[in-house]
Amino acid sequence: MVDLRQMRYFVAVAEERHFGRAAERLHMAQPPLSQQIKQLETTLGTKLFERTTRRVDLTDAGQIMLERARQILADVEALAKDVREVGAGAAGVLRVGFVGSATYRVMPAVVQLARRELPGVRLHVMGEMLTPQIEQGLLENRLDVAVLRPPVQSSELLLDALEGDSLVVALPAHHRLATGGGPVPLAELAGEDFVSYPQGSAVATITSEACRQAGFRPRVVQEATETSTLLAFVGAGMGLALVPDGARRAAASPIAYRELESAPEVGLAIAWKHGSRSGLIPPFRALAHRAVGEVRHGQPSIVHPPSPDQQERP
Repeated sequence: MVDLRQMRYFVAVAEERHFGRAAERLHMAQPPLSQQIKQLETTLGTKLFERTTRRVDLTDAGQIMLERARQILADVEALAKDVREVGAGAAGVLRVGFVGSATYRVMPAVVQLARRELPGVRLHVMGEMLTPQIEQGLLENRLDVAVLRPPVQSSELLLDALEGDSLVVALPAHHRLATGGGPVPLAELAGEDFVSYPQGSAVATITSEACRQAGFRPRVVQEATETSTLLAFVGAGMGLALVPDGARRAAASPIAYRELESAPEVGLAIAWKHGSRSGLIPPFRALAHRAVGEVRHGQPSIVHPPSPDQQERP
């Protein structure tokens, strides 16, 4: 059976690619470290490293082990932190994921409301994520609740719609379409270089379909996971991008935004795993609805906690 100590030893060797440096990092002698790694390989029945006189390389099995071991160790550390916080008096801990564009508009309002109205609750916020990443985090119980862009693939997740957000085109400041009045026809963007969220993300999927209906396929020259990075690429003149209107707050670069004719819309929803026992999800949902209302109208809006019959599957 693999124990956590062996897992930590393995990660150190895998990251250092050298037993001597790994031993120094772990504050131990090299011979017992080598022995522990050999015991781990014996337990698993496979080689994790290819050893040479100069360096240590991961086998294919070792690469898989490294990815899983890092996640397991991170989960154990998060568990220990959550337990310590609750033991120190916190009413609970809620691990929250947010998509990139919500990070700049909805998330600050949610966090402010939570600090004011749920003072005993610790929010562990992970922003600038894509919907597929968030979905995996919810399914693997690394996240308790999230604000994401539908659709999702798994029927294990429940969704509570928050709002719809029209896509706008973000353009370099010197672009020929950067100035002008009125919405831009999507077909006007044919032949342009696009920077985009990765394929499979909600916005990239909606953008691709909207362009197809307009008679062209977007020429994507660069992808970026984070909204801030995506807009930095636009500001640097690498291309234009279709982003949710709420993403405007993310840009520090000189960027022009234009509305689109018959603009496609991308949704925003709260998601959580079916069967979750966290009692913090209902108050979080209520706060998220209030936050959206305040951002949209510029004033507090009272929204009662959603009832169970408002839950809907994707």
